[in-house]
Amino acid sequence: MDRREIAALLAYIGRLDPRTSRTDQGEARDQLAQWHELLGDVPMATPHGWDVRVAARQHIRTSPYPILPADVARPWESYRRDRLARHSDPTPSVDPDDQAAWTAELVGTRRAVATGTAQPSQARAITTGRDGVNPRLEARLREIGSCIPPAARAALAPYRPARAAREAAVAQGLPDALSVRCEWCLAQPGEPCRRRRIGPDGGARGTAQCATHPSRLDLATAQQAGQTEQTQQVQQVQQPAAA
Repeated sequence: MDRREIAALLAYIGRLDPRTSRTDQGEARDQLAQWHELLGDVPMATPHGWDVRVAARQHIRTSPYPILPADVARPWESYRRDRLARHSDPTPSVDPDDQAAWTAELVGTRRAVATGTAQPSQARAITTGRDGVNPRLEARLREIGSCIPPAARAALAPYRPARAAREAAVAQGLPDALSVRCEWCLAQPGEPCRRRRIGPDGGARGTAQCATHPSRLDLATAQQAGQTEQTQQVQQVQQPAAA
């Protein structure tokens, strides 16, 4: 903010809290110089959510003490930190061999995000989480069978005995207990079962991994049997049609 914007801010604050107003010309000049020295790098407003008047009004609403420059600077620093924490550096458009230009574009992008003139650039996830999978990734996994090559899977087996045993069981046609949600401990598909630790007051104190609950294995078995039966019915319907 320049001196004109600082003066407008002080006039706005004075209307909301008369205690901050300076009637003496010398005191008003000193106050303007002090605020400009401390808040010269804080913008009045940005296109993406920052308004110094909102920060000042919030302090006056919630604090019984007269507002100080630090009461404006703190929200501004929090605004900057939050935006940078949500920002992932995009690949610069310049020649990567030009180190100076590459660094300058990265610094310029970060500065624009921090000062509120550009939106944070968020990294794109490969998948969309437990509720859905990227269609292209899902098709690719169906094509190759697994994202881990067989040789790498065999090399990792000694370090992942539980997973190796689970994969061996599935290879033998046995049900995969982790393919369904456990109704006992509420573990989601793909997550191991957990044992709930109950405190003296009856509340849960924490959880720890444990062996698969029998009810989860029964549910996976029933699900596999249902899928097998459905497959057989489809085959029986297709055979007369083929004949």
